[in-house]
Amino acid sequence: MDQKIRNEIRALRESAAVAYVGSVNEADFPQIKAMLVFEDADKRSMKTHYFSTNYSSKRVKQFLANPKACVYYVDDTKDKYKGALFTGTIEVCTDHDTKAMLWRDGCELYYPKGVDDDDYCVYKFTAETVNYYHGLSNITVSIDEL
Repeated sequence: MDQKIRNEIRALRESAAVAYVGSVNEADFPQIKAMLVFEDADKRSMKTHYFSTNYSSKRVKQFLANPKACVYYVDDTKDKYKGALFTGTIEVCTDHDTKAMLWRDGCELYYPKGVDDDDYCVYKFTAETVNYYHGLSNITVSIDEL
């Protein structure tokens, strides 16, 4: 893979404030949800992505039943449309250390019991492939090539 393309994919991932996370529901239909990216930009990995959410959410139930997932990052700036679709699996994490990693001031508004609130959990997404789209180029590679 060309180094320029690698850098563009990394830039999409590192600058993202929002990602679109895809799951599969009970009827095998795809579902998509915009999620805030709370990871520190300098610690973002191409292979592992983290998101926080409510354990009581329907997506948690979907991922526990079927961990197949995708995460999409996009730069939709006029004349610069670029997108990176990561495909892999999601693990629902409820351990203190993983939850503490994404905890931010203000989270207590949603999770009043703090980082160990039973309704607070973290998605750990592990990518297997990435599909990159820019202009007329569309390339899919193994995450190890990135």
